[in-house]
Amino acid sequence: MERIYDKKKIRDYIAKSKYHAVLDALDIDFYLIKYEKGELVSSPFQNELLFQIVEQGSINIYLIRDDGTRYSLSTGTTDYLLGDMDIFYPKSSNIYAEAAERLTCISFSIEKYKEALLSENQFLILLCNSLSAKMGAITAFDAVPASLTERVTSYMKYKCRDKTLQGIEKTAFRLHCSARQLQRVLNQMESSGLVKKSGKGTYKLRNPLENHVQK
Repeated sequence: MERIYDKKKIRDYIAKSKYHAVLDALDIDFYLIKYEKGELVSSPFQNELLFQIVEQGSINIYLIRDDGTRYSLSTGTTDYLLGDMDIFYPKSSNIYAEAAERLTCISFSIEKYKEALLSENQFLILLCNSLSAKMGAITAFDAVPASLTERVTSYMKYKCRDKTLQGIEKTAFRLHCSARQLQRVLNQMESSGLVKKSGKGTYKLRNPLENHVQK
C-alpha cells in the first residue's frame, strides 16, 4: 500500500472522477492510496476508517463467516465506493475488500470529517445511491462452495491473529469438522508448504512469496 499526497495528482484524479462535482464541494484533505493485487483494501483489522473511491483497478468484496465459509458480496471497479456503510454503522467484523488487481483510490478519513459529511446533501444522495445498489446485490449472494482446505485457509487468513491457528480441538469445533479431519488437512498443507508448524497444535499460514522462494 502506498499513500500519495501530491496535490496535483490528487486534483487530476478528482477531475476525472464521476463524482468530481460532489468532491469539489467538500472541504476535505484528500489523498490517493495505491494497492497491489491481493492487498486488503478494507478489513475488520484496520483501525482507521476510510472512505475510498475506486478510480483505477477492481476489487472483490466478500464475507468470511467464523467457520471459514466465504460469501461473495460484490465486485467493484471504477467509481465503486468503500466506507459508505461505515459512516452510519459500526464496522462489520466479517466483511473484506481485496484488490483484484493494482488499484488506485481517492481516500479520506471518515472519523475526521463525519459530521461535515452528514450535512452535505449531495454527498448523502451519493451514499444513498451506493447503499441501495449494494443492498440489491447482496440479496442475490451465495456461499462459494469450499473444501475443508479452502475453509482452513480462509479461517487462518482472516480470523486468526497473525494468521496463526492455535488449538486443533477448538478450531475443529469452529470449522464444523473433526479434529482428525483438521489434522489431516493441516498435515497436507504443511507438506505442500502452505503452512508452517510452530508448536503443538500451532500452524502459521505462509506468505505466498515465501512459498515461491521455498520452491
